[in-house]
Amino acid sequence: MKTASHSRVTLRRATGALAALAATGLAAGAATSAPAVAAPTWAPADQATITPGTQMYTDGAQCTSNFVFTDAASNVYLGYAAHCAGLGEATDTDGCLNDSVPLGTEVTFRKGGSLLSSGSELGSGELAYSSWRTMRDIGTTDENACAYNDFALVQVDAADVSKVNPSIPFWGGPTGIDTDGTAAGDRVYSYGNSSLRAGLEPLSPKTGISLGDSAGDEGWSHPLYTVTPGVPGDSGSAFVSEDGEAIGTLSTLGLAPLPSSNNIGDLERELAFAQQHSGIAGLELALGTEPFSPLL
Repeated sequence: MKTASHSRVTLRRATGALAALAATGLAAGAATSAPAVAAPTWAPADQATITPGTQMYTDGAQCTSNFVFTDAASNVYLGYAAHCAGLGEATDTDGCLNDSVPLGTEVTFRKGGSLLSSGSELGSGELAYSSWRTMRDIGTTDENACAYNDFALVQVDAADVSKVNPSIPFWGGPTGIDTDGTAAGDRVYSYGNSSLRAGLEPLSPKTGISLGDSAGDEGWSHPLYTVTPGVPGDSGSAFVSEDGEAIGTLSTLGLAPLPSSNNIGDLERELAFAQQHSGIAGLELALGTEPFSPLL
């Protein structure tokens, strides 16, 4: 049962969630073995067009990619928030109860999307995994997983893999996966540009502070404040620590008791769940080719 202390909404759309925005005061792994396969060849970071922070459109809903992932067959995936492929409302946050689009649904990667235009297409892929669909399918009952396991994977079309680089623009990294959570006051870094931001690229890099691990959720979520705060369309964005390690993925907007805060799902737990239940052999985080540099 949710209480006021955990009041939050998903940051699902930049188009269909304007009513919800007005209400909140915001505008707008693997167990099997496989033959050795050559690792993906990444595009140079300064030429790549598909990276963490890329806008992703699913049936009109715009979200943001977090990290790049690979598997034992050298397929490439972009991570984003499972609720971005959900069919419910912006106030739906329980992944064990809400319906989602089917696996195989096309997701397009874009740049420069706004409320007036969906921007230019960079490539596309197919929804390959959704924690929300999976938790319903296997009958997950853990309240913390249902509330905070908000992670999906889109397999990048083979024709577009050559456009991908796993480095986070502006910051570099990720350098690995954070495994010990965050303490209050820890600096965090993110990158992404919701279509609500009218394509203003200077608003893409974000930094802020962690509010510490949430009590009672067994490390599944981390509340934080950033400048600027995440808004609908930023959902799914990557967050890294002071040493560039991947902490989590942007999931929800906090309403009480920390208005305009954000909550991120813990990537270590989300990825471990996906490795166990997605059926994707050898699923792992791709490290950035560029060093992490937390300097504005």
